[in-house]
Amino acid sequence: MQFVAANGINLAYTIDGEADKPWIVLCHSLATDHRMWAPQMDAFTQSHRVLRYDTRGHGGSDVPAGDYTISTLVDDLVGLLAALKIENVDIMGISLGGATAVGLALEYPDLVRRVICCDAIVESTPQYADGWRERIAIATEKGLGALWEGTSGRWLTDEFRAAPSNAETVKLVQDMFLGTSVHGFSGCAAALTTLNYQSRLPSLVAPCLCVTGSDDVAAPPEVMGQIATAVENGDLEVIENAAHLSNLNQPEAFNAAVLEWLRR
Repeated sequence: MQFVAANGINLAYTIDGEADKPWIVLCHSLATDHRMWAPQMDAFTQSHRVLRYDTRGHGGSDVPAGDYTISTLVDDLVGLLAALKIENVDIMGISLGGATAVGLALEYPDLVRRVICCDAIVESTPQYADGWRERIAIATEKGLGALWEGTSGRWLTDEFRAAPSNAETVKLVQDMFLGTSVHGFSGCAAALTTLNYQSRLPSLVAPCLCVTGSDDVAAPPEVMGQIATAVENGDLEVIENAAHLSNLNQPEAFNAAVLEWLRR
C-alpha cells in the first residue's frame, strides 16, 4: 500500500495495471477494504489501470473521529485523484462505494467517464436510517463481532458460505469486517443515513450500469432498477445466485457482465 494526503487525512491506496491503459477506480463497501476486489484484478487489469483505495475509517487509511457524510467521502476521492494527477476515470463501487461512485459522478461530472453502481442504496428512508443507527449502537456497545453473523448472511448466500471451496473468501470477508474500527464503521454508517441522490439521478450524464445480486435483500433488483431507470443512460444487470457482495458471490459472472458493458 501507498499513502497520500487528501482532504485533510491520509488515504491508503494501491495501483495495478499498465500505465497506458485507462483508469478505473474501485470503491469498497462499508466494513471491508481494497482487498474485497481481489477476484476482479486479473480480469480488470487486462483493460484498465486499476486504482483501489481504503475509504476513510477503513484499512490503512486514517480514522477521524465523528460522523462522516457521503460528500466527505466523495471529496476524499477527489483529493486522491488530484494528488495522483488522474483527470478522468471509470468508477465502480459496491454498497457504500456505489453511493460514493454515484456522488462523484453527480458532483464532479468532468472526472467521470462511466459509473458502475453495485448493490447500493442512493436514497435513505427513515426505516433505512433507523436500521443503521441501531447497528451503530450495537457496534459501539458490543463491537463489530456482534454484527458479524447477521451481516455475513446478507453479504454472502448460505450456499456460498457453506461451500468448502469458498472458505478462504469467507475468512477474508470476516477478517476485513472484524478488522474495521468501530469509529470507522460508525462514521461511514452515519453517512448512509443521509443519502439523498435519488432525485438528482436524472442529471447524471455519465453512462451508468447498475449491478445487483438476485438475492440481495439490502439493495434488491427492484431498487437498483429504479436507479437505472432514473438516469439518462442506465442499464441493469442482475447477477444470479448472489447476495449483497455480488462481486465475491459470483466473481466470474460479475466480471463478465461489467467488462462486457464497458466494452460497449
